[in-house]
Amino acid sequence: MPLNRNIGGYITANPVAPAGPLQNGVADGGWTLSQQLQSISAGTWPIAGNVLQFIAVAHGTTPFITAYTWGASGFGTKFANPSTLASFASNAVTFNPTGTVVAVASGDTPNVIAYSWSSSGFGAKFANPATLPVAQGDGIAFSPSGNAIAVAHFSSPFISVYPWSGSGFGTKFANPATLPTGQGRGVAFSPAGDAVAVAHSNSPFITAYPWSGSGFGTKFANPATLPTGVATNVTFSPSSNAIAVSHFTSPCITVYPCSGSGFGTKFADPATLMNNNAKPAAAFHPAGDAIAVTGSASPYIIVYPWSGSGFGTKFADPATIPEGWGRGVSFNPLGNAIAIAMEQSPHVSAYPWSGSGFGTKYANPATLPTSIGNGVAFGII
Repeated sequence: MPLNRNIGGYITANPVAPAGPLQNGVADGGWTLSQQLQSISAGTWPIAGNVLQFIAVAHGTTPFITAYTWGASGFGTKFANPSTLASFASNAVTFNPTGTVVAVASGDTPNVIAYSWSSSGFGAKFANPATLPVAQGDGIAFSPSGNAIAVAHFSSPFISVYPWSGSGFGTKFANPATLPTGQGRGVAFSPAGDAVAVAHSNSPFITAYPWSGSGFGTKFANPATLPTGVATNVTFSPSSNAIAVSHFTSPCITVYPCSGSGFGTKFADPATLMNNNAKPAAAFHPAGDAIAVTGSASPYIIVYPWSGSGFGTKFADPATIPEGWGRGVSFNPLGNAIAIAMEQSPHVSAYPWSGSGFGTKYANPATLPTSIGNGVAFGII
């Protein structure tokens, strides 16, 4: 990772203690990877050398994952496909925090696939976990320290979490004592690493647990006001003090304060809602000052300012709207770009992002994903 001149070390998935004015009172005196990247985005954490960025799209037909270099001009060269392909659609994709692994939730056995990753692209596929997720994988996430990987899947127990190391998958953690109530559709760890949440198909539609090196804790109480329909995605704010759920049925996005005690009182809905009968997705900006949600009706993506008070007035739609239903969304780690995975061709679109909102759409990649874009993720080395 690139050298950090303020501390004489590297941007890292492990908490670090910045010097001088950058110390922000984090309880253990360290900054998480998310906080380090927020500081880069804000221009308060100088780095030396080049940051290498990548973008990967999970999609519905072979090769099921397509990845590109990413730079100031947008999409770069497509990487060669992995040598070992999935056997069915990839439904979600993620990089680990250090950018050395890329993983997909897959629609058929083994339901999760992970590859080593470098500036050269895909490396060897890691061996499958000894105990596979049960049925179709639909969501995937690494813990912020990179030492665990979670998969949301369609059959009980609906969420499976494994230790992760340089050797790949470890022995599956014990299931939570209280399981989610239906198909796991999305999963996320809090950036603080102390909670894990799964979006699912049956009421209460969102289930969250404390998380530690020992695995799941006792399920948090359900929120007082539930999401209104099948939940397909969940994401935490970078400060871990809010949790957003995207779901079928208006308002299509529901956000709650969250803490060590669990869910707080639901934030008021945004004034302008997204319509959706597809697979809505949501993402916070790495600085925590914006939140994006995708949908199945034009403009297919809406971004709102975000603060401790909740949603602000939506940003203006991009001048060139995405070409179809949004099924995945991600800001890049530096916070200056946003990408959407789409049902229709070109299956992925991306835009510059700033405090003023969307910039002019980047040119499509020269080689497009081969079908429905189900998820999109940026990686950084």
